[in-house]
Amino acid sequence: MFIRSKNKGSGFDGGTAVITDATNQANRHEGGFTLIEMLIVVIILGILAMIIIPQISISTDDAKLSSLQTNVSAMRGAIELYFHHHNGIYPGQKKTDGSGTDVATPAESSTAFLEQLTRYTSVAGQVSVNKDATFKYGPYIKAALLPINPFNDKNDLLSDITTTDITARDSSATDTGWKFYVPTGVFIAGDQGNHDTY
Repeated sequence: MFIRSKNKGSGFDGGTAVITDATNQANRHEGGFTLIEMLIVVIILGILAMIIIPQISISTDDAKLSSLQTNVSAMRGAIELYFHHHNGIYPGQKKTDGSGTDVATPAESSTAFLEQLTRYTSVAGQVSVNKDATFKYGPYIKAALLPINPFNDKNDLLSDITTTDITARDSSATDTGWKFYVPTGVFIAGDQGNHDTY
């Protein structure tokens, strides 16, 4: 193929440029990739994804475990502070009316536990929303709810009011956020035994 270039308004300049078909083909593919090149890039990206994605999921599990440990530690600190302020009585052990009567059921204990940690309390465990000379303790948790267990996204509580074994830490039959052994003050994650030891 022959191409002649023109000078401005004066016709031909006398020179001719010869462009071959091979040169034209090279110019056509200058800005793109071949199919082989694209396949190689896709394979490399796939290999990198196989390496990186498991690391991300491991980091997520580590973050959940760290959050769980922080929540358990904070709750245990609040429980122990309540214990020392209330003459050796754990939250959820006595009714919230100030009578000093033991709770009768696990459900009543769970309700008392939450109220006694999130409101002002008297020495007898009676609760109030206002602080005064009688209700001078607490609140031990500033939020109105317990923290969320990051492994099951629950924040409810199952109270065990009968077990007196200090080494008891079993939530295998529990699908709640937390489990609290009221007589001993042991507080654990309640996610079916997966994190009893934290």
